[in-house]
Amino acid sequence: MALPKVICLFDVDGTLTHPRQKIETECMDYLIKLKNRVPLALVGGSDIGKVLEQMDLDLEEACQVFEYVFAENGLFACKKNKVFHSQTIQEVIGEKKLQEFINYCLMYMSKIELPVKRGNFVEFRKGMLNISPIGRSCTYEERREFVSYDEKHKIRENFLNDLRKRFPVDKYGLHMCIGGQISIDVFPVGWDKRFCLQYLVDDGFSEIHFFGDRTLPGGNDHELYEDHRTIGHRVTSPDDTIAQLKALFK
Repeated sequence: MALPKVICLFDVDGTLTHPRQKIETECMDYLIKLKNRVPLALVGGSDIGKVLEQMDLDLEEACQVFEYVFAENGLFACKKNKVFHSQTIQEVIGEKKLQEFINYCLMYMSKIELPVKRGNFVEFRKGMLNISPIGRSCTYEERREFVSYDEKHKIRENFLNDLRKRFPVDKYGLHMCIGGQISIDVFPVGWDKRFCLQYLVDDGFSEIHFFGDRTLPGGNDHELYEDHRTIGHRVTSPDDTIAQLKALFK
């Protein structure tokens, strides 16, 4: 019997890096060693520019460490330094529904009072919208302040529940979930992080180890973590990721 074709698939924020920070040298050095034993793949919800910024690599360098680089859940897909898939949310949802959704989000957020508000409340990406009540241009300290405030006042949870009622999935075809520390991710149904799995399965990988931190229901790693095609590993930090990898690949 042939041995299974194994690959390790990693989330970015909270898994290989601290939230919105660059990867630490120790973690990258370990991945460079590990890639000689098992193929590696990367999947992030952010656009490719942000993913590469956090990896502190350009695309060519990233493809020397990771056999596959998936941004925006796989809507941007690169293998061995060749982009082989790119698709946009507006092609599926349509401009009318997209504007209706964006306008409602801006109206809702205009009525929220927070300790601080900054800019970039709606970030338009190829495969998703990223909605942030505080604004993605907040500083690291402002981000940490929002995290504490959000845990207490359930700002994103209440916003998410409202959006799900206002934009039912059977009419709008949108999936929504808590994204990272300060935002809500919105994308067409089926475009969560499982989207990237089709490429790994098509290439013959039958043992896909996925490492992610937001694996509970409502988190943006949940569907991929629970998928029957993956072996899910819940992690709490980059250090925990390395510790679990060392235990798995002794």
